[in-house]
Amino acid sequence: MRRRRDDPQAAGPARLPDGSAVDRWRVLAILCAALSVVAIDVTVLHVAAPSIAADLRPSATGLLWIIDVYPLVVAPLLVPMGALGDRRGRRRLLVAGLCVFAGASAACAFAPTTAVLIAARAVMGVGGAMVMPSTAAIIRDVFRDRAERVRAIGIWSATLACGAAVGPLVGGFLVEHLWWGSVFLVNVPILAAIVPLAVARLPESRAADPAPWDRAGVLLVAAGIFALAYGVKRAAEHGIDGASIGIPVAGAALLAAFAVRQMRMPRPMLDVGLFADRTFRVAVACVALSMVGLVGLELFFAQYLQLVLGLEPLAASVRLMPLMGASLAGGLTAARVLGRLGTRATLAGGLGVTAVALVPLLAIGTEDRYVLLWPPFVALGFALEVALVAASDVILSSAPPDRAGGAAAIEETAYELGGGLGIALLGSVVTAIYAAQLGPAPGVPAAALRAARGSLSEAIEVAQGLPGGAPRLLAAAQDAFVAGFRGAIAVSIALLAISAVGAWRATRRRRP
Repeated sequence: MRRRRDDPQAAGPARLPDGSAVDRWRVLAILCAALSVVAIDVTVLHVAAPSIAADLRPSATGLLWIIDVYPLVVAPLLVPMGALGDRRGRRRLLVAGLCVFAGASAACAFAPTTAVLIAARAVMGVGGAMVMPSTAAIIRDVFRDRAERVRAIGIWSATLACGAAVGPLVGGFLVEHLWWGSVFLVNVPILAAIVPLAVARLPESRAADPAPWDRAGVLLVAAGIFALAYGVKRAAEHGIDGASIGIPVAGAALLAAFAVRQMRMPRPMLDVGLFADRTFRVAVACVALSMVGLVGLELFFAQYLQLVLGLEPLAASVRLMPLMGASLAGGLTAARVLGRLGTRATLAGGLGVTAVALVPLLAIGTEDRYVLLWPPFVALGFALEVALVAASDVILSSAPPDRAGGAAAIEETAYELGGGLGIALLGSVVTAIYAAQLGPAPGVPAAALRAARGSLSEAIEVAQGLPGGAPRLLAAAQDAFVAGFRGAIAVSIALLAISAVGAWRATRRRRP
């Protein structure tokens, strides 16, 4: 029987356009370098936001759009870009995305107004959406041996996690020594070095027989995911109301219509039949739930370190370094753990250890006890990264090579939506408990107390105008925030524990 042209057993080693054999690990290094720039930009703006606000003076809504427009553009474009890479070539899409990202970064660095900065950040999101699924799909195509591919996925996943973790550290350093635009401008020389390497050393990778481009399907899936992402962001900012519920419901309906359309097409743009595999479904769900539990906690840990313990942004970022280092170690050793324990035990066990690692953090208070934080950070970073590598291996291994871009896009979408949902869900928990716990304080007027119930940041501003009751209000607000943060940690523990049990019950025993 004649083999398909993209069959790994028949195709032999991947090759460059000139016919020479590929150095797989050099390819991986170039892909990780490109991915790290995109990953850092997801979080680097958090530290630069106050400087941007002081310079451009955006409205409160404008500042939120500066921060949120990037993920809101990335999330809905991941699936269409994954399918486009399968069709037009993943290397071509990756290089084009890096060029778009570099140009938009330069525009952001010198943006004279809020509107220009928001527009340039949106264009950066387009470039990021072109890059992210292409990197994972090229790894799936180049690393034909599953054991090697698991090792490569571990390094790729660690790069993604460390990039997001180091973003605030890079941002804090650049803003402190230069100006806020430097957090964007630094991307340009780095990408100027990466793009020629990508053109020269990456093999072209595409589906042997790609499905036709489905314009209606692209609109349905992009609009559906945008509605979900925007609804989650809106809920995080404004609380649960009719719009916060209706927009995600509309998004889910659009995605359902997209799935029905794809199932009825003889050659679908995205193989939604992948979700018929129970292991694939569980792996995607575990990625999403892990991000729900982790991303929200990272945001509130940053607030805890700065607003409760009083650390500067750069010092707060340094406190999170054990989490980054453990994530890197987990990614580098995940292949060995997966080979020894198998997919089921690695995925379920990693999520279970992550849940247990969060338990000591329930004892945090208003005192600076760093010795209480770093051991859970190390266990959390290592175990969760190992579990995510196992999930990535399931997702990419379940897809045939000519659908690798679509599978990678599904995984990246789970990361994006899970992170957004985590901020909304855990933010609602923190806000509700904080408002309930912040009771009357001696010497604090009732009007000031009502204003302080909005958030800890607002309480600090109110306290600055209360000479007599300021210390009491500040202490009460910090205690209330810590109580809310503990509630968010408890919710994260429950979500991760549920994920671990579900992964154990639903995942087949598999070994690389």
